Amino acid sequence: MALKTAEEILAFAIRNEQDAADFYNKLAGKTDLSHVKDVFLEFAKEEMGHKAKLEAVQTGKRLLGAEKAITDLKIGDYLVDIDLDADLGYQEVLILAMKAEKAAFKLYTDLASATDDAGLKEILLGLAQEEAKHKLRFEIDYDEHILAEN
Repeated sequence: MALKTAEEILAFAIRNEQDAADFYNKLAGKTDLSHVKDVFLEFAKEEMGHKAKLEAVQTGKRLLGAEKAITDLKIGDYLVDIDLDADLGYQEVLILAMKAEKAAFKLYTDLASATDDAGLKEILLGLAQEEAKHKLRFEIDYDEHILAEN
């Protein structure tokens, strides 16, 4: 699917944020650990906030800007894929979340590269940095609770 206009890119990004919120709500339903469930529900809420920002941009009510670059620990780059429908433990849900955030970051940076619209490029790069922040949070949690235990 080739996205050619700012409107098409924004519509795609809005759908992507809804999918991300649905993903985190599903992950929250797969864990019995209350602190993990709370993290995923918070991320679902943040993704809905991203969607609302994009919708405001789409209607001309708001502009977004790029933020400073976020550190990437790259832990998620070296982990195996996990089946979302499997019985998941804490390590598996963290892996899924890191991979989802990495994919979202790549999506937004690729979309930013595909547009000549400077304002839209800035919006997409801002969203990419938001997703990088999410990935970093999961990587830190993985480092502290999974890698430190081994």
